[in-house]
Amino acid sequence: MKTTKIPVSVIIPTYNRSALLCRALISVFNQTVSCEEIIVVDDGSTDESHTTLAAFLADHHGIDIHVISQENRGPAAARNLGIDKARCETVAFLDSDDHWQRKKLEQQFYLMEKYPHYCVSHTRERWLRCGQHLNQKKRHIPSHGDIFSHCLELCTVGMSTVMLKKEIFCQIGLFDESMRCCEDYDFWLRSSCRYAFLLVDEALTVKEGGRDDQVSYQYRTGMDRFRIESLLRLMKSGVLSAVQEKETRRELIKKCLVYGKGCLKYGKIAEGHHLLRLATSLETDFPHSV
Repeated sequence: MKTTKIPVSVIIPTYNRSALLCRALISVFNQTVSCEEIIVVDDGSTDESHTTLAAFLADHHGIDIHVISQENRGPAAARNLGIDKARCETVAFLDSDDHWQRKKLEQQFYLMEKYPHYCVSHTRERWLRCGQHLNQKKRHIPSHGDIFSHCLELCTVGMSTVMLKKEIFCQIGLFDESMRCCEDYDFWLRSSCRYAFLLVDEALTVKEGGRDDQVSYQYRTGMDRFRIESLLRLMKSGVLSAVQEKETRRELIKKCLVYGKGCLKYGKIAEGHHLLRLATSLETDFPHSV
């Protein structure tokens, strides 16, 4: 029987994942240390999630599990609600279709205690697609320390790998609920331009992919539109250093050109021309009126 409990709130947002939710929960129960609480935020599920959760709660004891339901508002809103309800000053996120290796919480929490100047940490991941192992490309391998440049290109921080101190939200705000996709990309950009990230250099998180119910699949052809919006807001925020501003401008121009040309190719003429004009203007002077 586990005797060690660490002051961490685990937040699990879920939407129509009754077939996978129990596996995520069991991976938390099977950790080598116990967390203080698990907060499951049901984002308006219409499947059997309610019944699945009720059965799980009846069969498992030892960790406080709080189930909160809301209307379907997207993953950002679900995580924000979990953050608001969390009792602990340290939180860990787990998407309901992912799961953890047994020593994930233990290794990550005690490494953050050893290096208390880090407010946020992440782990490496093992990727599965339709149950089969998927090798990561070099560009997807997570980094340690100043990861801002890496975060500009794509989302390099796996949501289910993260443990962070809630004080971060006081500095940079919560997840942007207006973004139905790439809200994680946006949040890691706002975080990494201010904070160094501690990398636990071990694949302690298992990420599942290859399903058509995933947001990344549903928005797979237009994801850069959300990233462009995020980069524009970051440019206007006034928080970037001169070096960061230059890097952000360069990445924004690249994304505007690529996505703008794609829009023209697929008949989105007005949007395509707007993005190409924006890329041109960014090469000279950032247009504050945009």
